Amino acid sequence: VQLQAFGGGLVQAGGSLRLSCAASGRIFFSSYGMGWFRQAPGKERELVASISGRGTSTHYADSVKGRFTISRDNGKNTLYLRMNDLNPEDTAIYYCAKGSHATGTYDSWGQGTQVTVSS
Repeated sequence: VQLQAFGGGLVQAGGSLRLSCAASGRIFFSSYGMGWFRQAPGKERELVASISGRGTSTHYADSVKGRFTISRDNGKNTLYLRMNDLNPEDTAIYYCAKGSHATGTYDSWGQGTQVTVSS
């Protein structure tokens, strides 16, 4: 399976972005949990949000609760991350990943998309 994330860019603090992640290859997309991770320079990669295969369960890092929304369209094999009220601490490379929402383990990763928030 190939995962391709896109939609990043440069935005001012308080602005919004929507990231997308398209899955291709031999995949039954709705069978897998999906997650968005991010990694800022000099920091470890962190899980930002995750969603179950059917989209009925979600999880968010405390730092993004109330600002970010993860969703998926299984008919389009696509994962989304809506990011509102962005701040400079959200600046990072954002990656999508396939795995298990229940166990928090992921085995396939996209190439990442840069999000830069200016103050």
